[in-house]
Amino acid sequence: MSETVRRIVAKRVHDPEAIAEAAANRVRAKSPFNDKGRTMIIAADHPARGANAVGGDPLAMADRGELLDRLCLALERPGVTGVLATADILDDLLLLGVLDGKTVIGSMNRTGLAGSAFEIDDRFACCDAESIERMRFDGGKTLTRICLTDPATPGVLENTARAVNELAERKLIAMVEPFLSEWVDGKLRNDLSPEAVIRSITIASGLGRTSACTWLKLPVVADMERVMASSTLPAVLLGGEVEDPDAAFASWQQALALPTVQGLVVGRSLLYPHDGDVAKAVDTAVGLL
Repeated sequence: MSETVRRIVAKRVHDPEAIAEAAANRVRAKSPFNDKGRTMIIAADHPARGANAVGGDPLAMADRGELLDRLCLALERPGVTGVLATADILDDLLLLGVLDGKTVIGSMNRTGLAGSAFEIDDRFACCDAESIERMRFDGGKTLTRICLTDPATPGVLENTARAVNELAERKLIAMVEPFLSEWVDGKLRNDLSPEAVIRSITIASGLGRTSACTWLKLPVVADMERVMASSTLPAVLLGGEVEDPDAAFASWQQALALPTVQGLVVGRSLLYPHDGDVAKAVDTAVGLL
């Protein structure tokens, strides 16, 4: 067991109120942007959906001590503005005292477990608007997959709209990650064609009573200029797991020039880079901004 894990476990066992105290005393970010006017958020909400794989290792993200060490390293790099994670990981990071001055986004719906027959039925069982406000975080993120042949989709849209409303009432960021998805041979697949991404954007942008606090979290696909022309909402680009880092970085850089794009939200490709050098991967991504 790593020293990081020992410290956290000791606090959880003997002083569980330390999490709330750390949240109350945390220095909040003055802005979601760095000194270049860009946002650079590290994502780590994959494990709660059972998506622990990176490359050929199906359980890479399941080692919590290693994940936290990588997160701490990433968060201390210059230009990194925040983190996106589920409550358990955010609690760990609070106990480690590494969230001062960072934008903190709580992941809200994780019941659509990766590879499950009910993956579209992604209910809100993690952070909610009330807890995000109480913990003095800065917003919430929803994964909103739209499958035209799955009857669970209207519930997904309704729950996303409710989250948008509740966050907007508190003047907190509602970060919506939409996909047009389809079932293929028993597995849910996201359609990453420009036309499908455009359609997902237009659907997601209309959810809720107001879009004043809504941001979009979007994949980088072909024809991004046309894709991003489909909305005026602020957007961040998601990284996902990449096989060719150089090609991915080049596509991110090109998309970052578009007017609605505010920055990056990247997880596995920076936390678990092919060469193992987290600091180098993060610094390269920040350099694109």
